[in-house]
Amino acid sequence: MKKKTKIDDGFNSELVETALFDGELEIPIIEDTNPPLPTKVIPFSKRTKSVDHEEYIVFYENDIEFGDVLVNPDKYIEEFKLFKGVISLDNSLYIDSPLTVQIGNVYKSRAIGHYFQTKGINVIPNCRWGDERSYTTSVLLEKFAFLGIPKHSIVAIGTYGCNQGKEEKHYLREGLIAMLDEIEPRCVIVYGSMSPKIFNEFKSRTTFIRFDDWITSRKRGAQHGYNEIR
Repeated sequence: MKKKTKIDDGFNSELVETALFDGELEIPIIEDTNPPLPTKVIPFSKRTKSVDHEEYIVFYENDIEFGDVLVNPDKYIEEFKLFKGVISLDNSLYIDSPLTVQIGNVYKSRAIGHYFQTKGINVIPNCRWGDERSYTTSVLLEKFAFLGIPKHSIVAIGTYGCNQGKEEKHYLREGLIAMLDEIEPRCVIVYGSMSPKIFNEFKSRTTFIRFDDWITSRKRGAQHGYNEIR
């Protein structure tokens, strides 16, 4: 009798064994545990350059840089515990990707973020959207970009490389409006620039804490602490 081959379906059910789920799409929830606000951040690929582990680890870089975290999150738990916390994975939501891929990337980010919480790591959910299909109900019945993030919680967004062209600026602004309406966050961590044309009108709606991206902060000689609280 042939031995059956065990097939890994990639679901990693152990990540969400204790999770609550949001919406019809059942996206895992990253709970609002009132984590401390970051005063410094550092990209995952640069984490060994930390001198005091006072940073939150962020994943605002090419997906390939943190691909191993997606495959084997357990490998990094003890290391991440040394830091102040993590901002959940910033899996790409390319507007030309099928919606199933985009939804799957949101699911993975929330699932791993929840899993890190169960291991005692401070986690702030990252919010990433693509085009209007992800942040409106123009196609689906749910704004899947915001599922799994509690209302009035702390959220993080990345603008690095996302506000250069006219189309990118349009989606950044419209998605930001949708996020503020849907989540009503008490604080928004911004990694990258904050164009006054996009952000100024929303200053009264929440507190923004901005950090330079890694390259800019190195040029300025900063220790990657926050640059502005608005």
